[in-house]
Amino acid sequence: MSTMHNLFKRIPLSLLIVLSLTLGLAPFTPEPHLWEKLKMLASGRLTELLDIFDLLLHGTPWLLLITKLFLPLTGKSEE
Repeated sequence: MSTMHNLFKRIPLSLLIVLSLTLGLAPFTPEPHLWEKLKMLASGRLTELLDIFDLLLHGTPWLLLITKLFLPLTGKSEE
């Protein structure tokens, strides 16, 4: 098993949930930043470096959470 895989398995699911709901959705008003950046990406307006950084910053907790939840379903979690 790779070192990165071992490190990823040690991240508590609860931490990823908290990060996703706080950093992943902040600021909450007028709309979550991640949602705004995803709309910009879909419309082709995500061109500024700061906007791309924002998408990565607010999207990373969600990507990690989704990976943590679905990795066991692939059968690769115990390799």
